[in-house]
Amino acid sequence: MLLIKNAIVYSPEMQCKKDILIGGSSILGISDKIEVPRGVDVEVFDAKCLMVVPGLIDNHVHIAGAGGEGGPATRTPELAISKMFEGGVTTVIGCLGTDGFTRSVESVLMKAKSLKHEGASAWIWTGAYQVPCPTITGDTGKDISLIEEIIGVGELAISDHRSSCPSTNELIRITAQARVGGMLGKKAGMVNIHLGDAKDPFAPLHDAINHSELKYTQFLPTHCNRNDYIFEDAKVYGKKGYLDITTSAWPYFQDEEIKPSTALKILLQAGVPADHITFSSDACGSLPGFDEQGRLVKLEMGLPSANIRELADAVLNEKIPLETSLKVLTSNVATILKLPNKGFISNGLDADILFLNPDMKMVHLIAMGKWVVRDGEVIRKGAYE
Repeated sequence: MLLIKNAIVYSPEMQCKKDILIGGSSILGISDKIEVPRGVDVEVFDAKCLMVVPGLIDNHVHIAGAGGEGGPATRTPELAISKMFEGGVTTVIGCLGTDGFTRSVESVLMKAKSLKHEGASAWIWTGAYQVPCPTITGDTGKDISLIEEIIGVGELAISDHRSSCPSTNELIRITAQARVGGMLGKKAGMVNIHLGDAKDPFAPLHDAINHSELKYTQFLPTHCNRNDYIFEDAKVYGKKGYLDITTSAWPYFQDEEIKPSTALKILLQAGVPADHITFSSDACGSLPGFDEQGRLVKLEMGLPSANIRELADAVLNEKIPLETSLKVLTSNVATILKLPNKGFISNGLDADILFLNPDMKMVHLIAMGKWVVRDGEVIRKGAYE
């Protein structure tokens, strides 16, 4: 067991100074003061009033690699678990992306299983940009209901020149199928939507909802900060549905992107509920830039560390309270995606704990009850790192 003493706990709500007792992979107790019983083997760690927050959850990561828009040599590599931990991330949701042709959902699933064996937590989306959606069982609903790690469909592309341009009826069917699969499997059953650069990018979602019994909360559109006009629409859409802000494209595309920490502040000021907003890195995904003729002119790759950078900037530069800023990478993600035992520091939940200093720098990290970062150094790495 591990006893953490003198921690300033944000769960993400501030709970002042607490002691936290961890046994195995779970939090066994949180109290003002916990005494070590005699004869019990317990490691005692003094947090020295560091801020202690839930491990970050990254809901959009190309864990098995992605990219390829510039040909075979531009395929990105798989996610190394050390890159997760460097960014304070203890949980990821893996996905395919542009390439649903030569990459498979099976490869994403096996990478998620690998990350779990190595000490992290991982789920995945089934499908890719394309319609029909690539699956494992041949049916998105079956994938979600039968396979433990699959929580929904994504990232399905709309409003993008790389999209399959699903019709309203196709989008309704995919989303309804995901919903029923989620009900049967006790999953979120949502559709993670890739928003491209087209004008009025949310229109396909509005059309699907207006022509069916679906709700806005069945979708999690991402890249909502990719340019000014998409972000303007997001201020309106976010009052009805969820929004995901991509962290890793900044600072590569400063001329187009809205900085994530700034986007959070603007969305809150516009009246978007704080509980409707999430951040994700798009890590290991290619970050391509295209000219007006659709030619690839720039290519970068995202990393999970963008999340903790933007969290720090939200608190230190934008003056958003830590309790609010934390939600977009912890409790909101866990609640929206129905991730069991994640997103909060509370009795009985998984012991995913991030230690921050007053400058919002990571000092230590615990994933599933095990130390993975100590004094800023990653001490838990993957098999081939």
